[in-house]
Amino acid sequence: MRTLITTAFVSLDGVVEAPGGEPGHRSTGWTFKDIPSDDAAYEIKGREQEEATAMMIGRVSYEGFSPVWPGMTEVFAGYNAMPKYVVSTTLREEDLVTNWGEITILRSLDDVARLKETEGGPIIIHGSATLNRNLSDAGLIDRYHLLVFPVLLGAGKRLFSDTDKDKQMLTLVESESYGNGIQKLVYDVAR
Repeated sequence: MRTLITTAFVSLDGVVEAPGGEPGHRSTGWTFKDIPSDDAAYEIKGREQEEATAMMIGRVSYEGFSPVWPGMTEVFAGYNAMPKYVVSTTLREEDLVTNWGEITILRSLDDVARLKETEGGPIIIHGSATLNRNLSDAGLIDRYHLLVFPVLLGAGKRLFSDTDKDKQMLTLVESESYGNGIQKLVYDVAR
């Protein structure tokens, strides 16, 4: 069984939208604005590229990443080389880029559940706020890699839904605090 890992930059109030400067959010680029840089806080990002064997994203993140990431060979070499799964009911095969390696479209959460049952290593989920909420609500996420930023954004897409569901326990497996106020929190979902 494969492990499904969400990785996210998240504000203290749960917003994950536009951390890197994506257009459309009033606080776009909030992970890099007004917060001093600390390379140690991003160590987990390099480790994720080494440990993951595939990447999963939703359609919106795919449309944002696919024109840019293939050309970022130094920063995203590991991600660019691994197979990618895009979860979408509307994306067509002819919409896929041809310079980003193996890309498979999954049409449903049932397809994701079937993928988890296959042989292979961890699958890392980037961006994809809506996909993350749906996967979490369906109980398909196994681990969370969170970098929590010392900022309150108020509005924006959140990592977790407000769906009324049963309590889900998490086990803290790694944590660290950094001088710039960022917190690294790694949780396994208790089963």
